[in-house]
Amino acid sequence: MIRKAKRGSKQAAEELVLRHIGFVIFRIHKRAFPVYVRRFGEDILSQAIFILHDKIQTYNLRYYDKKGHFKPVRFVSYIWKFIDGLVLASLRKELRYEKQRVTGFRDGEEYDMPDYL
Repeated sequence: MIRKAKRGSKQAAEELVLRHIGFVIFRIHKRAFPVYVRRFGEDILSQAIFILHDKIQTYNLRYYDKKGHFKPVRFVSYIWKFIDGLVLASLRKELRYEKQRVTGFRDGEEYDMPDYL
């Protein structure tokens, strides 16, 4: 199926993505706290779908290790670290943006809302 998707079959690519959506959702739940999954999970999932499509094209069906031995790598193993990295990077970005947004002033002094509460 990956070979067909790499050759341009939209149907094969879509089926491959659909087969791995459950894994992506599992990784999102595994890497993020439930409160963040509820707040940012849909956005992260939509970004992950684009990554899955991109990684289909870069996946190497004929992987050889440094010694030249054929060593196949499953597609799910190939995308695992990319998805985990996406989850963590997205959460960092969202939380950094949120922290900047909740900065306020009280009595002429700047404060962060979490520090004040």
